[in-house]
Amino acid sequence: MLLISLFIATLFLAYANGANDNFKGVATLFGSRTTSYQTAILWATFTTFAGSLTATYLGRTIVKEFTGKGILPDAIANAPEFHLAVAIASGLTVLLATTMGFPISTSHSLIGAMFGAGLVAFGLQVNFAILGIYFIFPLLLSPIIAIAFSAGIYSLINYLSIRLNWQLNHKIIDTLHYISAGIFSFARGLNDTSKIVSIVLIIDYFSLSGAMITIAMAMGLGGLLNSQKIAETMSTKITSMNRIQGVSANMITSILVILASNFGLPVSTTHVAVSSIFGVGLVGSKANKYIFYQILLVWLVNLPIATIIGGITYRLLQG
Repeated sequence: MLLISLFIATLFLAYANGANDNFKGVATLFGSRTTSYQTAILWATFTTFAGSLTATYLGRTIVKEFTGKGILPDAIANAPEFHLAVAIASGLTVLLATTMGFPISTSHSLIGAMFGAGLVAFGLQVNFAILGIYFIFPLLLSPIIAIAFSAGIYSLINYLSIRLNWQLNHKIIDTLHYISAGIFSFARGLNDTSKIVSIVLIIDYFSLSGAMITIAMAMGLGGLLNSQKIAETMSTKITSMNRIQGVSANMITSILVILASNFGLPVSTTHVAVSSIFGVGLVGSKANKYIFYQILLVWLVNLPIATIIGGITYRLLQG
């Protein structure tokens, strides 16, 4: 019964992840009116699912990093109750943010849930140093890097097009935009599927490939059914944008995510995507700072909230 509950809770987390994350890669496509919401979410679903399938071959290293090992002893990290508490707590945290229209990091929710359950199970002996690697550094680095690069690239393109009297071809721009959005969504599917699937691998009935395909389907469903509020926030509320701004933000997001993955840099894909959009909005003085500051606040409280829910959930499961 406990393992069945764990399976259902992990699908719930995957659904919440898809609802909050799937649209992030295509937000600029919709925000710049390059395409409709329906086309954007379908493109995101297809490319994210492709990344999830690729994770069955390339995502094994990421799976090992999100099992709770290194935070607390293996005896606790491998217990079904611990995994169930993490799945429920992180899923609730992500879904709560989604219903409020706030894009957040699923990785931070997972880490917070692990620490909450770990604190109840093992006390203050949990490894707090991991917070610096997985939470503090990404929170500090991601927005700064993304805002600077996206604002700089858009300013450069804008300057050169005026200075050199460029006649930008909209078909080429739109094609690059779709490609960069697809690359980002593919990379996110590759990473997030591996992180979520680590929770259910203690169930002996699951092969790694079977678990990843099941998680990928739940992520896709979440994105198709519940991405509207995240789409509204990222595509229209942070800033209004034209095609050049949209493709500039999206290409910077894709490049930074790929570079971070290759060099092991601690950046959050969510923070990079949101901050890149905010960066191009700053150049044209169209960015809504109030909305961005609200999102920053939610990022700050994301991990503590997941920690509290994780601790409470684990205690209830123990009882």
